[in-house]
Amino acid sequence: MIISLAVCLALLWVIRRAEEFHFSRDTTLDISLVLMVVGLIGARLFHVLYESPNYYSENILRVFEIWNGGFVFYGGAIPATLAGIFWAAKKNRGLFKGYLDLFAPVVSFTYILGRVACFFAGCCYGKQCDLPWAVNGRHPTQIYAVLGEIGILLLLIYCERIPPNKRRPAFLGKSGCIFYLWMVLHSFIRFFLEFLRDDNRGPKFLFSVSGWISLLVFILGIYFVVKNPQKLKS
Repeated sequence: MIISLAVCLALLWVIRRAEEFHFSRDTTLDISLVLMVVGLIGARLFHVLYESPNYYSENILRVFEIWNGGFVFYGGAIPATLAGIFWAAKKNRGLFKGYLDLFAPVVSFTYILGRVACFFAGCCYGKQCDLPWAVNGRHPTQIYAVLGEIGILLLLIYCERIPPNKRRPAFLGKSGCIFYLWMVLHSFIRFFLEFLRDDNRGPKFLFSVSGWISLLVFILGIYFVVKNPQKLKS
């Protein structure tokens, strides 16, 4: 239910943002639909094929029981982002980085609500600990993620409210860098949170696959910030 609410609220917010920042409402809705469909399929398939293949191979129909949970954020976010970039570039090649910035806070907001859903569902739990704020004797990693992402979301909103030519550091004045900033900050926090999680998420090589993906996203985010040549209009 929280996931459904998150999707509805995200859609309403991105439409409002499109009107505020003078983006095409129709193109924004098209991209939103692409993100939702590709994201849902990708998040589910990553869980099925990597995290729990044996469970689903026993009964293939379980793949369609999405009401029982079983989604991976990176599994949905990465293919959805690529599909969204392709669609936006197809509509207006010169503005696709602008759409990245348009959606960045919305993605962050959706992630927050998703982790709230994880907390109430009891998934994505942390390792055992005896800290005063432990939940059922474990690190509340879902809450850690929520708090970290709230900080990121507030920073993104703060940065985009500053005129591009007055942003410091100067690279934040370039088109696409609000999204790249989200990539860097989100992956940084996610990488370290992976060491506190204790739920089963498939094979590990030094650390979890989400840890490796976070490391890659962090490096790519830094690279895009450094190599991004396009400046926003002030």
